[in-house]
Amino acid sequence: MAVDWSKRGEYIAKRGMTPAIANEALADPDALVQVPDPASQSGVSDRTIGYSPTFGVLITVITVEDDGVVYGVNAWPSNRADTRKYERQE
Repeated sequence: MAVDWSKRGEYIAKRGMTPAIANEALADPDALVQVPDPASQSGVSDRTIGYSPTFGVLITVITVEDDGVVYGVNAWPSNRADTRKYERQE
């Protein structure tokens, strides 16, 4: 999946993330994709929890689609709750 990080790449860098790390998590064949993101107040974003070989941990990635373009919104190392969901594929 091609994701446009042009608007939020600098933002995720504040958490030590890069678009490349987030894209690895999105490309994880075992990634857990939650549509919509259960934590989204608007219900328009999706949450993907996937593994980044470069970073060495699970990464939670938030994306939104607009007019056929998928935009990266946020990414961070997954917390325990997201890690459990990934492991159980909930």
